[in-house]
Amino acid sequence: MKKWFKAAFALFLVAILIIPLAACSQDKVQTVKVAEVTRSIFYAPQYVALAKGFFEEEGLKIELTTAWGGDKTMTAVLSNAADVALVGSETSIYVYAQDSNDPVINFAQLTQTDGTFLVSREKIDNFSWDELKGSTYLGQRTGGMPQMVGEFVLKKHDIDPKQDLKMIQNIDYANIPNAFASGTGDFVQLFEPQASMFEKEGKGHIVASFGTESGHVPYTTFMAKQSYMKENPETIEKFTRAVYKAQKWVDSHSAKETAEAIQEYFKDTDLALIETVVDRYKSQGSYATDPILDEEEWNNLQAIMDEAGELPKQVSHDTLVNTEVAGKVMK
Repeated sequence: MKKWFKAAFALFLVAILIIPLAACSQDKVQTVKVAEVTRSIFYAPQYVALAKGFFEEEGLKIELTTAWGGDKTMTAVLSNAADVALVGSETSIYVYAQDSNDPVINFAQLTQTDGTFLVSREKIDNFSWDELKGSTYLGQRTGGMPQMVGEFVLKKHDIDPKQDLKMIQNIDYANIPNAFASGTGDFVQLFEPQASMFEKEGKGHIVASFGTESGHVPYTTFMAKQSYMKENPETIEKFTRAVYKAQKWVDSHSAKETAEAIQEYFKDTDLALIETVVDRYKSQGSYATDPILDEEEWNNLQAIMDEAGELPKQVSHDTLVNTEVAGKVMK
């Protein structure tokens, strides 16, 4: 009887100690609502951070939603429907230009090049940009980074987008691949995996990379309202640390391993195709290997926007970019 009592009493003491600890641990879990501009293999490090539990290791629970558009993503953040946005840095400049009293701050860069490719209808063995002159070109939405980068690269190769070719921009983003597949255009600017899918199916041929041609830009960045960052500094730091862990993981693992890690987020895409896309992006350095958005990249972004006539005003790097958090987690 005494033995039974001692055993029961010991279990009681253990329960008393464990329950408060468990409650404490649950209290420390912070939910962060993240709105991504679209679902894309281009954002592989984000999905690695989720799949490998890097956010969980930092005590964060991520609620990820796909907004399907830069304007919708930014609206989610501004209306507090999301805490953090994964979207192009140009959107933070657009918001700032509207005299926002609570600007959106870029704090962790995810991709550092454009993610689109030039796809031709016919196979071209020795492609020259001059071949676009006189052609019909399916471009992206006016004011968006893909289109601005596209025009920047065309001008870099002495091609006037308004004079030297027929530019089509009145097709919705989601319908551009279908329009090209049905016979519209000689060339098209496409994201992956559509570009590789067309090549595999014989519907088109990748002839150039806009990411390689345009150089480093803060193409996709995690950002949050200034007020949220001030009120949740530890959360932002933990979030950035998880992103950095994922960036290092992607950089040190093969395209196949990365594809396997993120496959659950692309269930309708063949694993081999995911691997091909990851390898293409890794090979051209599209995935940032650290979360720092440096001043040179920021200035390159504004040069591209200015060239396209879409820069509302020049904004200094330290106004809309916070590198302190990224610098801290990298130490």
